[in-house]
Amino acid sequence: MKLVSTSFADQAFIPEQFAFGKIDAQHHVALAGNANPHLAWSDAPSGAQSFVVVCHDPDVPSKPDDVNQEGRVVPADLPRVDFFHWLLVDIPAGTTEIPQGSYSNGITPRGKAGPLALDGTRQGINDYTMWFAADHDMSGDYFGYDGPCPPWNDAIVHRYVFTVYALDIATLPVEGRFNGADVMKAMQGHILAQASVTGLYSLNPELVQK
Repeated sequence: MKLVSTSFADQAFIPEQFAFGKIDAQHHVALAGNANPHLAWSDAPSGAQSFVVVCHDPDVPSKPDDVNQEGRVVPADLPRVDFFHWLLVDIPAGTTEIPQGSYSNGITPRGKAGPLALDGTRQGINDYTMWFAADHDMSGDYFGYDGPCPPWNDAIVHRYVFTVYALDIATLPVEGRFNGADVMKAMQGHILAQASVTGLYSLNPELVQK
């Protein structure tokens, strides 16, 4: 399988319009466009009965101690964990493309509705659900796509890996309010092929390419 995006090139920086946060000179971070990027795949196995799209950031700090704290830096050698940004399942077998902005085109405080989505697809809750759990103004179930917003004081550029999986089943066996771990577990033994494209993003002005 092959996966490409017209929204950003593989291993290149993701434009702000596809991110949750952008650099702000006064407050470090401001809300950004939060549109889902375009994805198109080809050479899927003939036996594929559905597709799944997963976007995750493998570079999230494992400890929150220094995150977004004035006068501090999240060290590059800190162990990192996964943060899921998008879980889209039950994509029909004949589908080969997801248009830019079709599933998300802006930020919805307290999260977008779900799990039911376009054309019979379903979306899981992303990890902003956990991140905003204690925030009075933003807490809620964040279904679908919400883009990059890494710590503004992180010493490393974050990677955002978009992966399309071709499955041998038409419906993924997950129900209701499912998350990244649920999707990864449910796909085991059903993946015929997969392909990924990786975008980069940072809110640290020292790391952003001008």
